[in-house]
Amino acid sequence: MPALSQQIGCSLESIIDHSLSLRQVHKADLSPGDHFFVKTCNSLYDILVLSEGLYCVSGGWFDKNGLSPMKTKITGCSWGGSAIKMDIVAACGLRLEFGNRLSTSPVREVILQTVARQN
Repeated sequence: MPALSQQIGCSLESIIDHSLSLRQVHKADLSPGDHFFVKTCNSLYDILVLSEGLYCVSGGWFDKNGLSPMKTKITGCSWGGSAIKMDIVAACGLRLEFGNRLSTSPVREVILQTVARQN
């Protein structure tokens, strides 16, 4: 399979265009208590929203290194390089980046469970 940069092009404009078509979960749409699972090519992450910008993460690298559950930030998602989409917590095809600088393999699926909101 060709690299993502070969699939979408190397220009910033092509990356932005590609980002608009991604299935993604925006940070602004999450509230404390929301819970989601992120399945990457290599792992499964179990993530609970604690507060704005702070998450409790289990699974994947955190389990393999005896660090689950760990409170951490989610920086955003990247295409595997230095360009990062900071307004999202997960997007299919991108790599999830945690506050400890860990970058996952590409995301394959995101399952979101939100808490009931009172109006």
